[in-house]
Amino acid sequence: MARRTAERLDLVVVGAGLSGIGAAHHFSTAFPDRSYAVLEGRGAMGGTWDLFRYPGVRSDSDMVTLGYSFRPWTDPTTMAGGDAIRDYIRDTAREGGIDGHVRYHHRVLAADWSSEDGEWRLTVERGAPDEEPVTEEIRASFLMGCTGYYRYDQGYTPELPGQDDFRGQLVHPQHWPEDLDYTGKRVVVIGSGATAITLVPALTDRAEHVTMLQRTPTYITSLPAEDPFFTSRLGRALPEGLRYRVARTKNVVLQSFFYQLARRRPDTVRAMLRKATMRQVPDVDVDTHFNPPYNPWDQRLCVVPGGDLFRALRKEKASVVTDRIARLDATGILLESGEHLEADIVVTATGLNLLAFGGIDVRVDGKPVDLPQTMVYRGAMLSGVPNFAFVVGYTNASWTLKADLVCGYVMRLLGHMQRAGQAVVTPTREPDVEEAPFLDFASGYVQRSVADFPRQGSREPWKLRQNYFYDAWKLGRASFEDSALSFSNPSHEPDPESSLTR
Repeated sequence: MARRTAERLDLVVVGAGLSGIGAAHHFSTAFPDRSYAVLEGRGAMGGTWDLFRYPGVRSDSDMVTLGYSFRPWTDPTTMAGGDAIRDYIRDTAREGGIDGHVRYHHRVLAADWSSEDGEWRLTVERGAPDEEPVTEEIRASFLMGCTGYYRYDQGYTPELPGQDDFRGQLVHPQHWPEDLDYTGKRVVVIGSGATAITLVPALTDRAEHVTMLQRTPTYITSLPAEDPFFTSRLGRALPEGLRYRVARTKNVVLQSFFYQLARRRPDTVRAMLRKATMRQVPDVDVDTHFNPPYNPWDQRLCVVPGGDLFRALRKEKASVVTDRIARLDATGILLESGEHLEADIVVTATGLNLLAFGGIDVRVDGKPVDLPQTMVYRGAMLSGVPNFAFVVGYTNASWTLKADLVCGYVMRLLGHMQRAGQAVVTPTREPDVEEAPFLDFASGYVQRSVADFPRQGSREPWKLRQNYFYDAWKLGRASFEDSALSFSNPSHEPDPESSLTR
């Protein structure tokens, strides 16, 4: 493969999804004269919202909080479809001039930090799938990982006994075929998470019948299809920017209150959710199908806009079955109870495979970084890894809430380094801090892979908080005069034309 000579940038952002475009906006606004690029392995902007194309794909949290803090989401729709979110990300990039800095089909294979030169050396494979790949090196003073935390090239599908005997189509939502015709078909969706509860009502428009087959129920609640504040007299009277800020604050407060209530009084919240579900589907056995054995928010609470899943169940266009799979056969699925589900199409909405930092091979001075041996500093950086930040959103709220806070913190940090004349910052792990899993979440997709991720700590600044207001206060005010942060300069003078210290 051909190899090009290296260029040097002040910042490289990996990933052109919701987080990556947000990070680029924050950087270009704070440092308009500095150089940066957004490297995207796929051929399109949008990340998750461009990758997933299954019917009905939509946000799993409200758009007022999923939208950027700096660019209002103006549509009253509570939970938008994937195409609308994709357009929102692209419009944000175009309006900010960020789209000209995005490089598509640029896959970062490795990132090696040089302490001598104070820079990252990125090994990048460039080229569309039908082109001869070209390997090039890009050098960067600072690196931001905005890759999310799951694998884009494959979803999680457990081995299903007898799946080779099934004569219908077996589909994973992450790789939904464009030409899949489910008109008049009997569809079984395996799973009970956000993807399944989105797919089931969406498929009822043309399918003969849709069955949601779950091993374990999920807590599901309903939100209005449109944010009532946007359509209220007060909301309509406020200027657009103020209306967005008020609605955003209102939603964060309500979400935080409900989450804290669920953690402190789980039986109360369980009873509330059960009662609300019984009102939605009075003819369904709620205790069997919608009353999980775990407490609310041990796993992510699923939300349906306008109660569309419940409406599909009431109209008998869809049904829910709680059982275990014995095996697939030629015409469907045999359950352990002895029941047989006839199916023309089986959709395995069985979850995701997690992948830390897009699978990039990270090294410091040639030594591989063992991620489980690192600890997360302020939810934004890694111990022992210089000039590197990453974005991972909340598990109990909108991803972008945390992304905006992390990006704001990183820009403050870079500004501090510029004023202090320091080019390198490295969090240093403190030996007396006890370890805890990076994601404290009981969902199967987390438990399968969390051991491969960095750790969080038992106290500040190493402990992750699922609390927006706490993080807003901490990340917005955190001092950089911290014994856990080490500032330095490289032994070689950095390029004066491209430096974080200029």
